[in-house]
Formats: sequence, structure tokens, C-alpha cells
Amino acid sequence: MSKYFPPSELIINEDGSVFHLHLRPEQLAEKVILVGDPGRVATVASHFDTKECEVESREFRTVTGSYRGKRITVLSTGIGCDNIDIVMNELDALANIDFSTRQGKAALRSLEIVRIGTCGGLQPHTPVGTFICSQTSIGFDGLLNFYAGRNEACDLSLEKAFMQHMGWTGNQCQAHPYAIDAAPILSQRIAGDDMVYGITIATGGFFGPQGRELRIPLADPRQNEKIESFRYQGRCITNFEMESSALAGLARLMGHRATTTCMVIANRRAKEADTGYKNTIDSLIAKVLQRI
Repeated sequence: MSKYFPPSELIINEDGSVFHLHLRPEQLAEKVILVGDPGRVATVASHFDTKECEVESREFRTVTGSYRGKRITVLSTGIGCDNIDIVMNELDALANIDFSTRQGKAALRSLEIVRIGTCGGLQPHTPVGTFICSQTSIGFDGLLNFYAGRNEACDLSLEKAFMQHMGWTGNQCQAHPYAIDAAPILSQRIAGDDMVYGITIATGGFFGPQGRELRIPLADPRQNEKIESFRYQGRCITNFEMESSALAGLARLMGHRATTTCMVIANRRAKEADTGYKNTIDSLIAKVLQRI
């Protein structure tokens, strides 16, 4: 018998929509684009040929429509892995739980999910304007550590090598980093031959966790220097962002396919940034729409 999900665990609104996203199951496409900025939903949806629905709740804005014969949902998540936890669990519920019976469906849907975001480059070959597709993410957020199956899904040897390189072994102050691969076939299709394919650090914050020091000193002043020098099987860490690890990890555990692609808007080594990036990111959106 299928598992029953009580109202306290799966909250369904009076209109039959899921609690935070306010989406109903029939409003979700199997191809999903995630963006952080609610304002970017309209930018993505402006490419659509048709629009079925537009839904807004808090920072979660959604448009489902079609692009060149493909049915696509674009959804804003806001910032951070905590929001990805909400979005991924509710998207999975919409796809794989029968809201009328509150039981899991016998035939499970596998969603294809691509995040389009911005990031900070960490290497000389990732200057401002570079498009990066996250082949692997190292999560500083600790989110996946709360879910069963974490060790089976993650690259434990990469985690160990990274912890040793950073000198964090035995340090109980940080959440234990987890290393998770994005869906390989999807990542390769999205990256094509014109994106950098690398290892991404997903942090739990924008300032201290990414080595930015304003008025509070950093616990590890050499953190970024060590991150930039890390090498694993010929690969280096290419960028910082804040959502890719939770997206890849939860998708893997749930049976979905997910990857993250970002445009570099700041290069930490060169100490340069582009605050006018919003006009340029549309070219990344166009690539993802063509390849998803």
C-alpha cells in the first residue's frame, strides 16, 4: 500500500494547491527552469510562445507555457538552499503524490530541472561574463545531511580530499560539506561546447561563507585561497553560488534530473564585478531554453 502523507507533513491549500508555491499538480510541466530572482521569471517567460498560467506567492513566482513545442514551467526560488528544500519537495509532491488521496503515485514522474543563476568566478579562466555549468557541487549548507541516502548519492572521496585540503577535518564549527554530481546527460546537453564545466561551491551565505569580510573577521582568512588552489582528478573549483548543491542532491534522491548553469558576474581573484549583468543574462536564458 502506498505511503499516506498527513496534513501536517504535506500542507495543501483550500484551492488544491501546494502550500508555499500555490501550484496545482496540473500546472506543473515536466521541464522546469528555476531562477532566484522573481523578476527573472518574466524575462524567461517572455520567450514563451504561449502561457497557460501565472501564479505568485511570496518570493515564488511561476509561469507555465510553451517554447517551440516544449511545455516548460519557470519558477523563482529566492536565495539559498533552504528555499531549494521547499521548492524541490513541493515540486516532487506535485509530480508524485496524489493530492486527493494523499498517497504516493504508483508511476513516478521524473522532472528535468535547470537552474539559471549568477555566480562568482574563482579562476583566471572564469572572468566576468563566463557561463558555467556545475558538473559537481560542494555544499557548505549542510542540507543534504538531513536526508537518508546522502552517502550513497555523494562523492565521498572528493569530500574527504576537500576537507583535508581545507584543514577542516575534525572541525565541528562548519556543516560537513557534501559533494554531489549534477545529472550527467542533462548537464552535458545544457553545457554544450560553449560553457565552462566545473566544480561549484554552494554556500550558506553571501558574505562570510564566500570569504567576504566586512565588519566581522572571518574564521578562516585563507579560505578562498585554499579553495582556489584545490585540485581533484585534474579538476578545480570554478565558482561560488548558493543553490546548486541542494538542487543536485535532492533531485538525485528523488529521482529527478537537475543541473545548474550560471553567469559569472564577479571574479573574486581579479576583484572585478558587473552590476549591469541583467541585460547579458538573457543570452544564457536563450541557450537553456533551446537545450532543455
